[in-house]
Amino acid sequence: MNSKLLSVSLLSLFISFTAQATPFNGYIVKVKEGSNFLSSKAVSSYGQITKTAATNFGTFARLETSKGLSDKAMQSLANNPEIEYIEPNYIISLHSNSKKVGTPTDAMFAKQWGLLNTGKNGGGIFSPGVAGEDINVAKAWDITQGAIGDKTIRIAVIDTGVDYTHPDLKSQIEVNVAELNGKAGVDDDGNGFIDDVYGYDFANKDGDPMDGHGHGTHCAGVIGASHNSVGIAGVMSNVKIVPIKFLTDAGSGETIDAISAIDYAIKRGVNVMSNSWGGGEKEQSLLDAITAAETAGITFVAAAGNESSNNDSTASYPANYDVSNVISVGSYTAAGAKSSFSNYGVKSVHVTAPGSSILSTYKNGGYASLSGTSMATPHIAGVIGLLLSKEPNLTPAQIRERLVNTSVKTDKLKSASLSGGRVDAFRALTNK
Repeated sequence: MNSKLLSVSLLSLFISFTAQATPFNGYIVKVKEGSNFLSSKAVSSYGQITKTAATNFGTFARLETSKGLSDKAMQSLANNPEIEYIEPNYIISLHSNSKKVGTPTDAMFAKQWGLLNTGKNGGGIFSPGVAGEDINVAKAWDITQGAIGDKTIRIAVIDTGVDYTHPDLKSQIEVNVAELNGKAGVDDDGNGFIDDVYGYDFANKDGDPMDGHGHGTHCAGVIGASHNSVGIAGVMSNVKIVPIKFLTDAGSGETIDAISAIDYAIKRGVNVMSNSWGGGEKEQSLLDAITAAETAGITFVAAAGNESSNNDSTASYPANYDVSNVISVGSYTAAGAKSSFSNYGVKSVHVTAPGSSILSTYKNGGYASLSGTSMATPHIAGVIGLLLSKEPNLTPAQIRERLVNTSVKTDKLKSASLSGGRVDAFRALTNK
């Protein structure tokens, strides 16, 4: 079993973000419908059930053991008629390669080269950029006649949580009114989650998805920071962000919590899921969750990864899952070239977006500049939100095809993705 061992390191001020799978914590067991296996005495001969996830696409449990299961025990469980499958419960954690450059407090749209690249705002003295190498969203905003999205569009940020009190985000958060006006400690809306006013935290199993890390808040800002003359501007000004936390403030999480997060997003009726995490081996449980999102008509945007590798030959999950709703996103620089860290692949990476030195919201009401395919991913989630606000009946497969076909082809990105270029919001919305 070849799992990737990737730890979070903070070397000086150099930090970057894309979650990677690390060694597993026990096993995920998916039981068949109507099975009593989880409550049977037979379980104790293998280990202890310490966590369960009852989703719309099946019941899963974490089976913990002191030394791991032998091949014989694994085979015995796999052959059990009450079990659908068993697999490692991988740990997912944040991996970095960007530079945090501070927390400015003034209006900063002029520094957002990914939205409007002037050729001088690329993020550094030695990398000023090339004018026009952006997602062309300002032109797309013109044709939306000031709406810049739609408050009925819900985008789930599945990550380390979101600072839902941030001045640039608090008006953009989807609020569960029944829980807000209900009683503390009570599941007022009957959805199975207590006090999930602003979303849910599957890492700590509570209704508070506050971000103590910063990564999820950064992604949320790229998608939908308010256009309020303060701080930055998101790709959308009208959107509802659903914070869903499964990665801890230390930047790690488990697959069983990731599938619970996806199931929760489905239940909340989101249109898009933004997923700036990945790595490790293929997992049937995660595939089941993404397929359930596909059935629900939800687009699953996934970071291609930050290993500078070819995803066509070395798969990176969840970006490489072959499901029609998955859109894999690579990163490019302000100069319009593939970011040095970005994974690529003309078959398996669908599109590219700005991901180097991206300024956005950060934890504790701050702002920061970060790099990674993690930052490229919410740019695409935001463009999809704009597209759905104009054409709400598009399927995830149609959205992916639209983004690929309307991308601006460039020599610098021709081998980076299937699109052979950079996503253009205006062309996507006009289908040109």
